[in-house]
Amino acid sequence: MIRPFFHLCCPLDGADLTLNDKTWRCEHGHSFDMAKQGYVNLLPVQKKRSKDPGDSKAMVQARARFLAEGFYAPLAEALAAAVLTQPVGALLDAGCGEGYYLRHVLDAANARDVACKAAALDISKWAVQAAAKRDPRVSWLVASNSSIPVPDHSIDTLLCVFGFPVESEFSRVLSADGRLIMVDPAPSHLHELKQVIYDEVKEKPSNLPVSDTWTLISEERVTFGVELPSREVIHDLLAMTPHLYRASSAGRARAEALTSLTVTVDVWLRVFQA
Repeated sequence: MIRPFFHLCCPLDGADLTLNDKTWRCEHGHSFDMAKQGYVNLLPVQKKRSKDPGDSKAMVQARARFLAEGFYAPLAEALAAAVLTQPVGALLDAGCGEGYYLRHVLDAANARDVACKAAALDISKWAVQAAAKRDPRVSWLVASNSSIPVPDHSIDTLLCVFGFPVESEFSRVLSADGRLIMVDPAPSHLHELKQVIYDEVKEKPSNLPVSDTWTLISEERVTFGVELPSREVIHDLLAMTPHLYRASSAGRARAEALTSLTVTVDVWLRVFQA
């Protein structure tokens, strides 16, 4: 059975939060209302680096449209398989976006009658809002990986899919035998798109995403091709990635002119323990 993870902490003082009539409160009087979409914003103004941090509404909508077409389904299935190799326990998706990958994991867990308690956070309110509308099984949070509003050692399975790991916080929230499961781009990821939008494609070093204080338990390279059949789909792929802002105007124009494109999805799927 999939249930929401409700052991949350106040982002202002770290005290336990209690849910009462759609409002989370701590013993010191801080309160946080549940939004009508079913999430709670635990990212205080003083901890924001901008007025509207994270992915924009347009980026979230583009990603939702693209992923709904099933282009990344093989990756979602590989991630679910990796998660379910062991008992899941308390699961946190740190940087959940609009919730595509977490939904696949929870659907697979439910199909196998695997019990877990699930929470997910993202710094983008637009992403969390979109995710919460689709799945009531999860405790959806607007929050940051640099200040995760859950107690010490309360998470058994921590996901970070194309995200930004904060090792100190990840170590703090993971239980003694907890797992960190990460998905990160491998060298050939979206190489064909990069060739279109950049004058020169620079290879990045394939360093591990966390320091050697973490133990690498397993590593799998997931690679497959995707046929993008229209200008609209290519636009959504570009719009949902940081490449939209890194590319020059000329590079973006070249991408916008395409009516079809074959791209390679190439990622590392790794499991760590602290």
